Formats: sequence, structure tokens, C-alpha cells
Amino acid sequence: MTDPNAIQPSALDQLPDRDPEETAEWQASLDAVTKAAGPHRAAYLMRRTLERAEGNGIALPKLLETDYVNTIPTAAEPAVPGDEAMETRITAWNRWNAAAMVTRGAKYGVGGHIATFASAAWLYETGFNHFFRGKEADGSGDQLYIQGHASPGIYARAFLDGRLNESHLDNFRQEAGGNGLPSYPHPRRLPWLWEFPTVSMGLGPLSAIYQARFNRYLTNRGIKDVSASHVWAFLGDGEMDEPESTAALALAAREELDNLTFVINCNLQRLDGPVRANFKIVQELEAQFRGAGWNVVKTLWGTAWDELFRLDTTGALVRRLRQVPDAQVQTYQTRDAAYIRQDFFGADPALVEMAKLLSDDKILECFHLSRGGHEARKVYAAYRAALAHKGAPTVILAQTVKGHTLGEGFASKNANHQMKKLSVDEFKTMRDLLELPISDAQFVDGVVPYGHPGADSPEVRYLQERRAALGGPAPARRVHPVAPLPAPAEKAFASFDKGSGAQSVATTMAFVRLVKDLVRDKESGKRWVPIVPDEARTFGMESLFPSLGIYSPKGQTYEPVDRDQLMYYKEAKNGQILNEGITEAGSMADFIAASTSYATHGETMIPFYIFYSMFGWQRTADQMWQLGDQLGRGFLVGATAGRTTLTGEGLQHADGHSPVIAATNPAALTYDPAFAYEIAVIVKDGLRRMYGEAAPGEDPNVFYYLTVYNEPMPQPAKPSGLGIDEGIVKGLYRFNTAESAALAPAANAPRIQLLGSGTAIHWVLQAQRLLAEEWGVAADVWSATSWTELRRDALEADAALLRGEERVPYVRQALQGAEGPVLAVTDYMRQVPDQIAQWVEQDYSSLGADGFGLSDTREAARRHFGVDAQSVVVAALAQLAKRGEVKATAVKEAREKYGL
Repeated sequence: MTDPNAIQPSALDQLPDRDPEETAEWQASLDAVTKAAGPHRAAYLMRRTLERAEGNGIALPKLLETDYVNTIPTAAEPAVPGDEAMETRITAWNRWNAAAMVTRGAKYGVGGHIATFASAAWLYETGFNHFFRGKEADGSGDQLYIQGHASPGIYARAFLDGRLNESHLDNFRQEAGGNGLPSYPHPRRLPWLWEFPTVSMGLGPLSAIYQARFNRYLTNRGIKDVSASHVWAFLGDGEMDEPESTAALALAAREELDNLTFVINCNLQRLDGPVRANFKIVQELEAQFRGAGWNVVKTLWGTAWDELFRLDTTGALVRRLRQVPDAQVQTYQTRDAAYIRQDFFGADPALVEMAKLLSDDKILECFHLSRGGHEARKVYAAYRAALAHKGAPTVILAQTVKGHTLGEGFASKNANHQMKKLSVDEFKTMRDLLELPISDAQFVDGVVPYGHPGADSPEVRYLQERRAALGGPAPARRVHPVAPLPAPAEKAFASFDKGSGAQSVATTMAFVRLVKDLVRDKESGKRWVPIVPDEARTFGMESLFPSLGIYSPKGQTYEPVDRDQLMYYKEAKNGQILNEGITEAGSMADFIAASTSYATHGETMIPFYIFYSMFGWQRTADQMWQLGDQLGRGFLVGATAGRTTLTGEGLQHADGHSPVIAATNPAALTYDPAFAYEIAVIVKDGLRRMYGEAAPGEDPNVFYYLTVYNEPMPQPAKPSGLGIDEGIVKGLYRFNTAESAALAPAANAPRIQLLGSGTAIHWVLQAQRLLAEEWGVAADVWSATSWTELRRDALEADAALLRGEERVPYVRQALQGAEGPVLAVTDYMRQVPDQIAQWVEQDYSSLGADGFGLSDTREAARRHFGVDAQSVVVAALAQLAKRGEVKATAVKEAREKYGL
């Protein structure tokens, strides 16, 4: 039987011990300390020894957790420059106005959050006064990701600064009148203030990491030196539960992003209760970040705790702090000194003796009020340490009290996230606590007043002077006046007009070929940012590796295995391609940073992100909504698109619905091009609209979503005639008629209009020939490049009619006079083409690939879903039979003939 007390084998046993006697002496010393001073002392010495080894650069596993104390000792804290008393008064005004704004809005039922900013006020104020760089110096400044629920405090500070007035505050969460403030950071709704959307939760942390990385990318590629920019992300401890919050921690450490700081407001509460009721979220986060390679700074306790730590000669206090779960810490916040003496100090004889030296007031000061995140000196020390640390990003874990200064009814209460207002009496108590000069007479009819010391007051002058010294207001979004990018040479687009002849080319390859030509453009080529999640070879992009290089901050420190090949794997510090590995979320975060660089840095970039279409909108639609909010511009490309084109891959890969999801995003222009020349026209128009000269009334703050396919097909020449390009951009044009296709229909032949998009156009063209040759039916074929844009145009026309304006939807104009019924065919759900059904005057029906995908050949899958050429023929005959234009028996005959 194994002795449980025996030393168990470890990895070290596999290594030769060159001096077993010395090893035994070290082990004996540890045993002696444990026996003489106890295991706590032994553990203390081991931790300090490991810390010293780490500090000396000795390669040992890092400690993942440290004691539940401040990382920076009080004696090592630098003095806070400036006037701390003045900053205290400014913070008091901000606390008051944030609470007043939400409370006044509560009578309209629009909601709002008070407690989050109350806990984080000093985390922001210290940054605004001493650290956050504005945009007026270099146009970039720092990038601030503000915790969404803290937005009232940011508005309150902008009010004090003179950037907002009382009317703005009174319209918090009431935007319809045009003078309101959005609930959270929404650049699309308040584009001069907010840069980055941070609600939905978890997207802020992810985006902040990739923003810091993109800053390095811009610098390393020589686009713009933004090495002075620092990214600050303010997060909640509950927010860190989101998988996106921690998804890219290793990337940030691996690429040594010391231009990035996370500030996590550890108030130990999320929306419903404690973040880690039975555990300790600070310790968990410390281990997680340290394990990922981050520098961790804990700012937990305020100066009132200094006396307690001085009295802790046995380590009992530190041990107890590690033991107490977070929910119990919250309970101490609401209990009297007697309870704390019994429950906290009574757990250890040494603490019982310590408590005898402490007054009740001292105990309550420590356990109710004194947190590191509430003291400017503690926060300043942490921020200064973060900026000084090189070679890794920093996370600051700042402990606070949720609802701090809002009174006993708020502080640390489980329900405080949902509490939207204070009573007049609570406001008066808060006023007295904050020592604000607001009289009882200012509470007119029970309405809490806003407070402002005056535009020329010492507080406002100080605030504005500090911001001027740091480069202007913050947060702030600026769209710098930059010249439109010159249009690439027409040759790049026109080369697709002649088609591919007998050569079969997939539209994915056509798009990649177009990009290859565009990145060579002398004027705009360097502005392209190709983004791919480890599928470049799938999409035929490996030829870009040696010419553009794959971005890596370390360059290429190895000899690639394929170095002797033409298309070898080339990494470079100034590489242009962002190959992110298997992370669609990370790739989207890249895209967002690149697509908004025109505002963040005053540098226009043209990102295109190419991905398996199934793993785009289905997986990262939340980020695509964030992209729209942030007013991003660029090209999303869903490759290997469609439900039946990706042979053999099956249900999880077969995309039949991404255009449905894309249609819900107002900023997404969704196209399903069928032919190479259509791609060229769409991309050319996108470059004009987003980066060149947008037409009057056109919003340049959009992004394009193109679906492209992996099915090689002959690419036809672009049809001649007027309005083809316009039809491609607007979403529909007639590709051919039965006559122009040389099918020679009879003079009185029944006629039908076949609309196809994407790869479905090829089945439609086959059906057109079968209908003519085998059933005597004339069919005209239309390419529907965008069902969604057709619908949006029709919706706008409907709205115009309600305003008394005469306007006909484009889809109705295009199909006007077209004979016979309309049959729309797609490789997606029927819901996609059915978007336009109500505006088509002719009889309308559709075919699509509804349901889950399946593994099989393309032909078998299309037969299964009823969208192959023969199925189109049967559906067309059914439409005509319903109108009495072909015999009813023709439908049955066709089904039997084609084995349907």
C-alpha cells in the first residue's frame, strides 16, 4: 500500500540530480520550518523564494496567485501629482449628477444604472486627470473602452466640462427627439463622444486586445506611428464570465502588448448577486491572467487597512482574507462591528487579539468604506505601474463597493444593479456625505437638481487644464478630414468583363484574384488589410503569403519548411496579412479595429475578412452588430457559401441562412453575386461609397457582405446594354431572355421569369434550356445580386408613399412588363428571396434549401432540397399550369420524366 505521506514522483524525478545531498538539505530546511513555525510560515517563505527567483529571471513556473493584499505596498506608492482635494470635489459632482440623471429619467421608465459608476468613479477620474491622452496632439491619443453601465458618470463629467448641458442629461435614454443621450457607449448614436461600443458584454475586452494589436500593426507597417497610444479597457468582474472576455488573453501576452491595460472593477457583484459567492473572483482572475502571461496589479485595500496589516505579525489577517468568500465580504459591508468582530476576527485567536486593539469605527471604516479602487493614491500607483511595465499587458484588479456613496440602501445590495433611483432624503444624505453646496430649496417639487460649480469655477478650470495638458477631451471620437482614396485603376475591374471562356472559375477565386490586383495599386494597395482565420489555402490565397507577408511582431525567427517553394509561408514584422488562426471572433475584432481606423487614427484602411460563410454571421453576428454601431467600413466575404456547394462537409458547414441574419443588420449591404464581373462591380462600388466620393444621401458608414462559392463554373462575359452596373448594385438585372439565349421559342410560347442568385443562377440557366427544348416554355433569366437591398429600397419607397411622395420600388420597375409569373431560386432558405415577394406584381413563388444541410455530392444535395435544374423546371410548369398556360398533366409528366 502506498504511503500517503511519501513524496510522490514528479517531473523533476525525470531529471538527473547532480547533487542529491544539497537537494536533501533544502528539503530538510523546509521540513524544519514547517515543524517549527507551521505550514503557513513555510508557505510564506516558499512564495517569497519563488518571487525572488522570478525577479532574477530564473526559469521556474510562475506563482498564479499571490496573497489577498495590494501588489504595491503603501510605502512604494508615488505621490499623486496635482490637487487631490480638487479632484475629490470633481468626483463628488460627477457622482451626484450621474445619480441625478438616472433618477430623473426613472419617472419616464427608461431605466439606467447608478451603482456601477458609484463604485468606479475614482478609476475613471484618476485616468482623466493624469493618464488618458486626448486626440488633439497626434490625432490618435489613447483608446478608452468604457464599461457600458458606467456611462452616466461619463456623461456627468462631460456636463461638468461643458460638453453637455442639462437638456442632454434630461434626455438620457430618450433619443427620439434628437437631443438625447444613448443608454451606453454607442458611436452611431453619439459619434462625437463614443469611440467603442462595449455593451454587449465581453466584446469590449476582446476588441481592446485586437485594437492594441492593430496599433502595433499600423506602426510596424509604417502606416502611422501610434506607439504612444495606450488602450485602456474598463471592465466588470462579472463581465469576465463571458467567453469573449478572456478569449484572446494569450494573444496579448504572446505579442507583448504592453500598450494595453485592463482595469477590472472588482465590486464582487454582477446583475443578480455575487460574482463568485463561494469563492474569490479576484484570486481567480489573478490566476487566469498570470497563467496567460499578463502582469497583474491588485489594488484591493484602502489606507484604513494599513494599521491592520501592521498589526498582523503572524499572517493571520492575510490568511483570513484569503479564506473569506466574496459573498461574505459583501455581508460584512451591510453588518455592524459586533458581527464583523465575531464572524471575521473570531475565526482565529490571533485575530481576536488584534480586534481588541481596534475601535468599532475603525472596523466599520475598513469593512464598509476602505477599498483600493476608491482612493486616488492607490489607483494612481496602479496606473503608473501599468505604464511602466514592459513586455506584457497589465491587468489591474481594483476592489470597490458597488453603490459606494449612494447610501446604506445601495451599497453591496444584491439588487442594486436594478435599482434606478434614490429618494429625496437619500440624495440629501449623499449631498452631506459628498459635502456638496446644494441647498434643500433646490429640490423643487421633489425633483433632484443637477449640480454644477459654474463654468469658471476652480473645479471646471482644473478639469479643463488637466485635459488640455493631456491632449484634449476624452472620451472623444474624431473623423479627421482626409482626402478620399483614389479609385484603383479600371483595369483591375474591367478584366472580369470578358469572362473566363472555357475555364471554370469559382467566384471565391475570382474575388481573390481581384484582391491580388487591387493590393498592387500604387496609391491604395498598402491600405488593404487581408484577414483570414487559418483558411487561406482553402480560399486560394497562399500566393499572397510571399508577396504580402503574414504579420508577426517578431518577424520570422525560423526557416519555413516550404522555403524552397514559390508560395512559401512568409511571416514578417511589416506583413500585411492578418492570419489569426482558428478564431472567427478574433478575426472580427481585427476587422473592427481596421475598419474604424479612419476615425481612431485618421488612417483609412480597407479590411476584407474572408471566412467560411457558415462560421461568420451564425457565430459572430453580435460583433457584426458592434461593427455597425462603431461605423466600421470594409468587406466581409462569406466563402464556400451556400447550402449545397460545399460537397461532403455536411450539416455544420452548409450555410443556408447567413443572408437572413445579415439582413437584420442595417449597416450590412448583403450581396450574393453569381458571376465574377458582378463581384468586380460590387467591390468597385463599395470602394467608391466607403472610401471615395459617396453620392448625396448615401451613408459611407456601411460594410459589404459578399457570398462567394467554391464551385468552379465557366464565368460568362458581362452582358452589354445600359443599366447593367446599376442593376448589379441595386440588386437585380436581366441576364438574358429566351431569345438572346438562342432558344428560339415559339411566338405564342408561355413565358416565365426565373430569378436566381449566387450559384443558383447556373441551375436556373439549365432549367431555362430544359423548359425551351423539352416543354416549349420561354424563360427569361434574371440575376438577383441582392434580395436584401431590393427589400430595403422597397421599404424606403413605402415610407415615401406614406409621406405623400410618389416612388416606385426598384424591383417593381425592373420587372415591369415582364411576362408571366416569377419563380425565384436560391441556395439559401426560401426566406431569402421571399423578402421581395410583396412588391412583385406578377405571380410569385420561390425555391430554396430549407432545413439542415447534409453530406453528399452537389447534385444529390440539390435534388434533396428540390433546387436542381429539373426541380426548377417542375416548379415553373406548376406555376404556368396554375395560370392555365400549360396543361396540368405537364407537371406530373415532368416529375416522372426527371425522377422527382
